[in-house]
Amino acid sequence: MMPQNKAGTAPRAHMSPLVGVPLAVAAGLAIPVQGRVNGALGATLDDGLAAALVSFAVGLVVIIAASLVMPRGRAGLAAMLPVIRARKFPRWYLLAGAIGAVFVLSQGLTISVLGVALFTVATVTGQTVSGLLVDRLGIGPAGKKRINGMRVLGVVLTIAAVAWAVSPRLGAGLDVGSLVLPLLLPMAAGFMVSFQQAMNGTQTLHYGTPITATLVNLVSGTAVLLIAWLVKAAVAGVGNPLPGEWWYYLGGPLGCIYVGVTALLVRSLGVLLTGLGIIGGQLLGSLALDIVLPVPGSHVALATVLGTLLTLAAIVVATLPWPRVVLKSFGRQAL
Repeated sequence: MMPQNKAGTAPRAHMSPLVGVPLAVAAGLAIPVQGRVNGALGATLDDGLAAALVSFAVGLVVIIAASLVMPRGRAGLAAMLPVIRARKFPRWYLLAGAIGAVFVLSQGLTISVLGVALFTVATVTGQTVSGLLVDRLGIGPAGKKRINGMRVLGVVLTIAAVAWAVSPRLGAGLDVGSLVLPLLLPMAAGFMVSFQQAMNGTQTLHYGTPITATLVNLVSGTAVLLIAWLVKAAVAGVGNPLPGEWWYYLGGPLGCIYVGVTALLVRSLGVLLTGLGIIGGQLLGSLALDIVLPVPGSHVALATVLGTLLTLAAIVVATLPWPRVVLKSFGRQAL
């Protein structure tokens, strides 16, 4: 019999990749929308760090409300302290949200130097490589997953596809050599994202709901961003007052959806496939926004469309249960 967690509910049955990966793609659609909203808020406040803090804080308020109103949320809250006291997982997993805060900080520190395109390639490279590593080590709730040739091919195709998709945004005459050091920070931030997903997924398994894992994630992330903003405010002062339009505050709820869905999916898909699905959704969402709601300077190039399609193909390569003869030809032995 499958053991029950502290919330009194058994872990959910295994979810097929044919169901889970499209859900991951759907969750990834929230990322560019959140980025567009937070970018507009940062421009209005004249403070990108303050915008990130507001986004996390609003998300925290939303998830606290969900935890108190929803039965699963209340059950997760009741399970949280007993799970932590029993050391069902390493206590440093509680700091998973700090990785999200570091990711946001890396955006603020490097995008002005690298541009969005290079930042995206760097973070995707770090995330996909670490997704293989995290799955191989069995850090997440899905346990150990072999590294076979098709999964490696999927990772390589994803990185190449993302680079192709964002290539129209790369500046002419860009001196990549001078950007090696700035590239290391977003690459490291992307590398840590896979660990964050594994940590959140493990917490979800023991709390019995992604609601509580999302709550813990946002508490630690908000704390890190608040400290960073207080330091920044003491040195450089505060920006403009908060705007009154409601849509500026949608970034927080979208972040809740992203964290909660990924925490749930890594239990069945593992970190790599969840991450690849998220990346595919991110590119699709960005493409849709550029077509439907373009902003000044945005344009849709053929390379963007083809790179996005290749990303989806890479997800299929890494997901499908390929025939043994195909796997053998790509070196199916576990690393």
